[in-house]
Amino acid sequence: MLTSAQDYVDIFRIGYSETFNNNFKKTNSSTRVKSFEVGLTFPVVLNDIHALITGADFSTNKLQLFPQAERTNLYSTNIKLGLASTYSEKWSSTIVLLPKIASDYNGISGDDFYMGGFAVLKLQKKKNLIYRFGAYGSQEAFGLFTTPIIGWYYLSPNKKFEMDMSLPISADVSYALGKTTIGMDYFGIGRSFNIKEENESDRYVDLSSLDFAAYWQFNFLDKSVLLRTKLGYSTNDYEVYTQDDTIDLGVSAFSFGDNRNQLNPSISGGFYAKIEAIYRFNLPAEVSRTPEIK
Repeated sequence: MLTSAQDYVDIFRIGYSETFNNNFKKTNSSTRVKSFEVGLTFPVVLNDIHALITGADFSTNKLQLFPQAERTNLYSTNIKLGLASTYSEKWSSTIVLLPKIASDYNGISGDDFYMGGFAVLKLQKKKNLIYRFGAYGSQEAFGLFTTPIIGWYYLSPNKKFEMDMSLPISADVSYALGKTTIGMDYFGIGRSFNIKEENESDRYVDLSSLDFAAYWQFNFLDKSVLLRTKLGYSTNDYEVYTQDDTIDLGVSAFSFGDNRNQLNPSISGGFYAKIEAIYRFNLPAEVSRTPEIK
């Protein structure tokens, strides 16, 4: 079996955030983005080699897509189904499918359904250090999006300093101070939402978002319940296109064959605040030896 540096699983997560004064470029108008998200991850240990990963995520973003327009709700619901496997004391993997429905949920159809997923190979370099190599891919309204994943998980010998890196998608660096933890995190990925409105042709929203934040975390019940307050900056840009206006391929921050005609003014980034609660299940020794579950 595998002795993992990460001896916990984040079972449940819920958060609410607001990004302030997102200006429409070359106009005098702005919008405020209100976001809510909730996620559940439930691993099932099958045997010494395999663990089944199940769960679901739901999120909503509310904002104006055009100056002086009514607010639009953009929803996303995805199912998580995958397998974590151990091959030796050093090597393990995680493969997860992420089918989702992402749109304004007005008359849901097959156009709102997208398939995605990720695969990560992990190398246990030391007892407290894991390297990650993999890829994420998703069918989106604008075309196929994919990005490599390179990262590591590190926990200091005194279990105070922690690094959880899956670049270029996410990063989290923190230091524990007893009942509290201070840290910095980052999350960035491309996604899309199909939108349908009366008297308008079918369109979609291409969301490019990079979120940077510092946080203060309060630890309760032996670090099983975590409450975080975050302050940071988000570059979120909600670009609107007609449904048939797509790209050839998106790879990380690069787009190939992108000759689209954007319908709305670009939206600038802004400062944001977020509150977040996490239920963390601390694995007993015999279970924490199963593959790392992320």
